[in-house]
Amino acid sequence: MTEENWQKRFDELSGILLDEMNAEGFWTGELSSSALGVAVAVAALHVHDKEAHQSAIKGGLNWLKKHINADGSFGDTPQSRGNVSTSLLVYAATNLYAGEDEAIAGLQAKLSKYLAEQGIDLQSSQVAETILSHYQKDYTFSVPILTMCGLCGIPEKEAFRPIPQLPFELALLPRNFYRLLNLSVVSYAIPALIAVGIVVFKKKRTNALARAVRGRAIRPALELLRSLMPESGGFLEAMPLTAFVCLSLVEAGYKDLEVVEKGIGFLKRTQREDGSWPIDINLSTWVTSLSVKALRSKMDTVLTPDVKEKLVTHLKEVQNKEIHPFNGTGPGGWGWTNHSGSVPDGDDTPGAILALLQLQPKSEVKKQVLAGCNWLLQLQNKDGGLPTFSKGWGRLPFDQSCADLTGHGLLALSACMEAFQDEMDRSSLKGYQRAFFRALAYLQKKQRADGSWLPLWFGNQQTDDHSNPVYGTARVLTYLKDVSACSWIDVTTRQQLQQLILAGQQFLVSVQNQDGSWGGAKEVPGSMEETALAVSALSGGRANAACVAGLQWLDDCYQQHGLKASPIGLYFASLWYDERLYPLTAYLEALGRMQTT
Repeated sequence: MTEENWQKRFDELSGILLDEMNAEGFWTGELSSSALGVAVAVAALHVHDKEAHQSAIKGGLNWLKKHINADGSFGDTPQSRGNVSTSLLVYAATNLYAGEDEAIAGLQAKLSKYLAEQGIDLQSSQVAETILSHYQKDYTFSVPILTMCGLCGIPEKEAFRPIPQLPFELALLPRNFYRLLNLSVVSYAIPALIAVGIVVFKKKRTNALARAVRGRAIRPALELLRSLMPESGGFLEAMPLTAFVCLSLVEAGYKDLEVVEKGIGFLKRTQREDGSWPIDINLSTWVTSLSVKALRSKMDTVLTPDVKEKLVTHLKEVQNKEIHPFNGTGPGGWGWTNHSGSVPDGDDTPGAILALLQLQPKSEVKKQVLAGCNWLLQLQNKDGGLPTFSKGWGRLPFDQSCADLTGHGLLALSACMEAFQDEMDRSSLKGYQRAFFRALAYLQKKQRADGSWLPLWFGNQQTDDHSNPVYGTARVLTYLKDVSACSWIDVTTRQQLQQLILAGQQFLVSVQNQDGSWGGAKEVPGSMEETALAVSALSGGRANAACVAGLQWLDDCYQQHGLKASPIGLYFASLWYDERLYPLTAYLEALGRMQTT
C-alpha cells in the first residue's frame, strides 16, 4: 500500500466510524453475544416466573440451539473455542427444559458428550473439583458457576456440599476493611458475594454457630445489596452478574425483593432480538474515547465543531460527580458506559481525559480534566501502578495494578501537566510529578526481560496461557511515545522513556508473523486489533518495514473479511468478549499514525 492508499482507506474508515455514532452524538459499539450470559439469564427467568417469561426463555434457548460448536461445546463468544465453564452453565440451564423439549434434550446430549471428553462427571462432586481447581483461590466465578449447577440439579445429590461458603457477612464491615479481608472475590463482585453467599448458606449444611452468625447477617446484607443496585437494575450493567444475583435470591426465598424485580426487568430489557444477551449493555465511554483517539491529528477534518461539542457535552455528563456507592471512590472518574450501573475505573478515566483535551480548547475542559486526574492520584497503589476499581486490593489478579492501565494513566497525567502546569499551584504540580514518576518506575519494573508488558483486561485465546503480550506491549508503547512528545519532560526522563520504548519495539518486531500480522504472541494467528495496535506502537521508529507489512496485511484482511472483530477482551474474571468497534478504531489509529510520521 502507498501513502495515497492509506489516506483513501483512512477516509473510508472514518466515514464508517461516523456512521456508527448514535443520534445522541457518541459511540456505543456492540459487544458479542454470550452463551454464558444467555444460560444464566434463562435460568434466572425460569426460577422467577417460567410462564411470565416464556417468550424470553424460548428466545434464549433457540439462540443456544443455533450456536453450539461442532464438538458439542460452547465458548464465551460465537467465535470462541469451547470451554468447560460456559459449556457447564449451558448444560445446567438446558437441564431445566431437557425433559419437555426434544431439541433441548439433543443439545444437552451433545454437551454431555463434550463435557465427558473433558473429564467432567456430571453425576458426582468431581464437577466442583474441576471448576475449583481451574479458578484456584479466586471464587469470583467458580462459586457462582457451581451454585447455578446445584440449583439446576447438577449433580442431583449433595450438590452444595463441596461448594465453598462465600463470607457474605464480611461485606457488612466498613469498606476500608475489604482489602484486608479474605473475601475470595474481586472488588467488583460484591453483589455476587452477597447473593450467592446467601443461597449457598441456605442450601448447605453448616454447624449451628455458623448458622446463627450468618443468619443474623442476611437482612443487613440484603439491604446493602439494595443500596448497591443502580437505577437501571443491572449490577455493573452486566447481564451474567445480575442474573446470578437474581437466580440466587429467588432460590434463597427472596423472590419479592425490589432487587430481584429490578434485576429481572433489566434482563428482560436487554435481551436482543435474536434471543441472546451480551455480557454488558455496552462499553460506550471506552469506545468513544478510542474513536476520538483514533482520529488524532486528522480529527478536525472528520468531526465538525458541532459533533465535537456533542462529544464533550456527553463526556462531561457521564463523569462521576459524587462518592460512588459501589467502590467508594470520590468524584472525577469515568466508568465504561453511560448507563447508571457503570463504575469509575482506571482505564476509562484516562481515556476520557485525553479525549476531552483533544476535542476542545483546554480552558473549556480544565475542570473536568483536573477532577479526573485527581481521581487517578487517589487510585494509585503503593507500588506506583494503577488498579482498575479500588486502591489497595491486591490479593486477586483483577484487583492488582497493571501495566496497560498504568501507562494510560501516565499519559493522562503527563497531558494534564503539559496543558495546565503554568496554572497549577506548586503543591499540586509536585503531587502530579510524584505520581508520574512512581508510575514510570512501576512500568520499568514490570517490563519483562524480552521487552514486553502484559495487560490485565485483554488476552488471547490462542496463546498457551491466554496472555497477550502483544496487546499489552503495543498499548504501553503507544502511551509512552505520546508521553515522550510532551515538552515538559526533561532530558533524563526522556532517555528513560526511550529505553523502555526501544526494548518494547524490539519485542514487537521479534514476534511479527511472516505474513505481516501480529497475534497475541509469536506464531499466533494475527487479528486486526493486535496488528493495528502493533503498527501504531512501531510507527515513527526504526521498524518502518514491519509497519508497512502490517498495514498490507490489514488491507488484505479488510478486503477479504471486512472489519472482523476478535475475542481479545476479558470481562468478569476470565470471560471473553469481542467488540465491533475495536478493529475499526485500532485500524484508523494505525493509519493515522503512519501518515503523520
